[in-house]
Amino acid sequence: MKRILFVDDDPNVLDGLRRMLRPLRHQWEMCFADSGEKALELLAERPCDVIVSDMRMPGMDGAELLTEVMQRYPDTVRMVLSGHSDREMIFRSIGCTHVYLSKPCHGEGLKSAVSRACALRDLLRNESLQQVISQMQSLPSLPALYVELMAELQRKDTSLNAIAEIVSKDLGMTAKILQLVNSAFFGIRNHVSSPKQAINLIGLDILRALALSLHVFSQFDHVVSPAFHVGDLWAHGLTVGKCAQLIARAETKEQKTIDDSLTAGLLHDCGKLVLASGVPELFREAMELAQAEEISPGEAERRVFGTTHAEVGAYLLGLWGLPDAVVEAVAYHHHPDKSLGERFDALTAVHVAVSLEEDQAGGPPGAVNGMIDYDYLSRLGLADRLPAWQEIANSLDERGILK
Repeated sequence: MKRILFVDDDPNVLDGLRRMLRPLRHQWEMCFADSGEKALELLAERPCDVIVSDMRMPGMDGAELLTEVMQRYPDTVRMVLSGHSDREMIFRSIGCTHVYLSKPCHGEGLKSAVSRACALRDLLRNESLQQVISQMQSLPSLPALYVELMAELQRKDTSLNAIAEIVSKDLGMTAKILQLVNSAFFGIRNHVSSPKQAINLIGLDILRALALSLHVFSQFDHVVSPAFHVGDLWAHGLTVGKCAQLIARAETKEQKTIDDSLTAGLLHDCGKLVLASGVPELFREAMELAQAEEISPGEAERRVFGTTHAEVGAYLLGLWGLPDAVVEAVAYHHHPDKSLGERFDALTAVHVAVSLEEDQAGGPPGAVNGMIDYDYLSRLGLADRLPAWQEIANSLDERGILK
């Protein structure tokens, strides 16, 4: 039974949660706290699987509380349930929060969010995955450009020119900063194509919050194995990311889902880099097995490792603190049916984009029919959207650029 801690300084809110969630008392062990300090006392007595906190509270607010929980109890799922949309508060909660829910939130919605987050953490505790990771001397670390950007952002005398110079060195960084500044969230009417102009419009404070909290500029070291071509992997990620972003933009106005779709698409195969760099001999064995027996790379990896690159990649992104929506999309991009999601999200966009891109790139015969999970799309009521998504995929060239 999962133990859930709810925190809110308003007693009426806590009473409402007790009444609303009473039908779940046989599935959850629930406890309630009216302050951040009280919540930490309860956690010290007995840790919880999930903490759900309001953001605006006197004394210790939600961001401060969840930051403490992150440091003291890193395995606890951290969720915000708040009716506020203040930009500063949202930025402060990004780095310490797994899931952000808006009030009002009905019981089934809250139950679904908690169940999904817990299921994802259970996946990342997979024994086979842990065994593979333990064989590696080290996991890939954040790259030099990312570290350079972090160091420059934290300098008191940093300048736009210095930041723009660093961002411009990397295609991923440039694409992300331009995508952010051109998103509806920042409300900038004219299209921006210059990294320096983008940084100037966003401002260093917001850029620092995004980069330090969300790791939006995280990249991976390019480790080349004889049986593995990093350039092809990167090109594939760019195409899938752009396709997923456009699919998400066609389906939702939620900018976070659109952003998460792009990020998850770019990084969906990052687990291959981890395996290629950490256990290259076994990774090569899996690739050769897939070719010899004409099976999918995932099936071959499962035979060799007991897990797949998707789960390994999700583990790494979870370790780096990327949002749950991104981690989930990476973990399940070939098998979305394993997700508990009930509506379109980043996983949907990435799953479809991966399948369509394989077909566009001349993948295995019948790749779309073989890869797309029609039962999953039907469950979400989205199966009829596939033709429109195929048109989006057809509009992109092999570099992920609109034709």
